Amino acid sequence: MNIPDQIREKLAVLNPQLLDLRDDSAKHAGHAGAASGGGHYRLQIVSERFVGLTSVARHRLVYETLGEMMRREIHALAIEARTPGEAAS
Repeated sequence: MNIPDQIREKLAVLNPQLLDLRDDSAKHAGHAGAASGGGHYRLQIVSERFVGLTSVARHRLVYETLGEMMRREIHALAIEARTPGEAAS
């Protein structure tokens, strides 16, 4: 299973209504983080799990859910985490 699929699988526990993951690694070729093998990703995720959480808490929840992947397979992750209510407006 490739890394984006692994990321999607791990984030499935957040029951996302929307999960859009883009691999931007090619844009960072030659960058020190890319040399270590870690990819660069952009994530848009909408989940009820974010209701009542600050932006920082939402990001922490995503990082905790991805666990060890944040230390090896993922060098950089840009996150847009919204609640369903925020996504609808």
